[in-house]
Amino acid sequence: MSAISLRLSESLHQQVRDLAQREGISINQLISTAVAEKLSALLTQEYLEERAQRGSRKKFDQALGKVRDIDPIPGDER
Repeated sequence: MSAISLRLSESLHQQVRDLAQREGISINQLISTAVAEKLSALLTQEYLEERAQRGSRKKFDQALGKVRDIDPIPGDER
């Protein structure tokens, strides 16, 4: 593990402290989890954008064309 020095405004620090206390975790754990969640969201967005660039409308239409044209099962109409 590595350590970083982080400067927070007093009001933000108080909110972090209060939330960590309510959750029963340390401030370090709260901030570490928050950073991990943000990274996950950003990296997922990048991944999906890269996948979208490789996509092909022609291949999509071909795959969709293989779906049988039948009425939905009762209850799945929407």
